[in-house]
Amino acid sequence: MTGAAHHELRVSWSEYHRNIEELAVLVHRSGWQFDHILCLARGGLRPGDVLSRLFNVPLAILATSSYREDAGSKQGELAIAKHVTMSSGSLKGRVLLVDDLVDSGVTLDKVQRHLQEAFPEVVEARSAVIWYKACSCMRPDYFVQYLETNPWIMQPFEEYDRLGIHGLLSRGSAEVGPE
Repeated sequence: MTGAAHHELRVSWSEYHRNIEELAVLVHRSGWQFDHILCLARGGLRPGDVLSRLFNVPLAILATSSYREDAGSKQGELAIAKHVTMSSGSLKGRVLLVDDLVDSGVTLDKVQRHLQEAFPEVVEARSAVIWYKACSCMRPDYFVQYLETNPWIMQPFEEYDRLGIHGLLSRGSAEVGPE
């Protein structure tokens, strides 16, 4: 995360799902029609999947990563996959680019440039995120919450980054088969 943040925004599973649904409603009410959803993995996987199901449009996935250090809490160098994964066809037409949040804006900016360079058949791309932080250099087209104070967002699935498989096993919440 860029900028100094002295607090966290903790999000429950129910809040997280409501936010995704609210994002879908915002996109729908805009009237913009799109041909594909391109979600940025990992953060955009869940929102992208839900939006793909609600709008009944194909889902494509582009792996990106910058939060790999310290159990996903420290931003490092941005890595963007060379190829987009999708079940059929190619990425073209109007694309809704979906992620969980825009923090510094670097990922959104670089991915949009990557789309222009690598996918000339994409005629328009708009971005949709749940959280838009004030410290971002990019403003997404659609967002649910604008966060003036740039908090660290603790999404409900992030507990798994810190827990790991051994923590899960020691917690006793998963059945363990024969060794």
